[in-house]
Amino acid sequence: MNRFVDFALCGLALLGASAAAAPHPQRATAVLAGGCFWGMEAVFEHVKGVDNVVSGFAGGSAKDADYDAVSSERTGHAEAVKITYDPSKISYFDLLKIYFTVAHDPTEVNRQGPDVGPSYRSAIFPQDAQQKTVAAKTIAQLKAAGKPIATRVEDGGFYPAEAYHQDYVRKHPDAPYVVVNDLPKLAKLKRDYPGWWKA
Repeated sequence: MNRFVDFALCGLALLGASAAAAPHPQRATAVLAGGCFWGMEAVFEHVKGVDNVVSGFAGGSAKDADYDAVSSERTGHAEAVKITYDPSKISYFDLLKIYFTVAHDPTEVNRQGPDVGPSYRSAIFPQDAQQKTVAAKTIAQLKAAGKPIATRVEDGGFYPAEAYHQDYVRKHPDAPYVVVNDLPKLAKLKRDYPGWWKA
């Protein structure tokens, strides 16, 4: 699956290059959902150009969110991460490339690995019109290459998760869930994208 995504994303090289050529703010924000936020957070914390990653919840109709409410699957939120990054060091397109090829499986519908339900869906929450365009074109390109991409582009606010969810992989590297589901993602990031890896 990841080889396919890597190949399909090559067709969007010009899109990424044009985004990189545009003037950049000092910092920008990306909000991405792709299963349990522990692994998503851990992956992006190890990406050069990323300053901060917060686990939380995005989308949904409620005006607030917490783990118990979201886990009930009644609020419409997805587990997500809010990424603060330096656009002069890594582009939004490059963050999406890592998202699609390392951080999660974009072909799974309402699940990631052992976690099942709409709160574990694959979704992108653009923070501005340019991000929305890049996200839509990236998804369209992947679908055109013949893979059933489940990732949706959605609107909605972001709500930080409880403190015990933050930096979970770093604090609990020996937890069985982390060993099985999250550490392999970090190994893949380091192996496949050594130029973006940071310890």
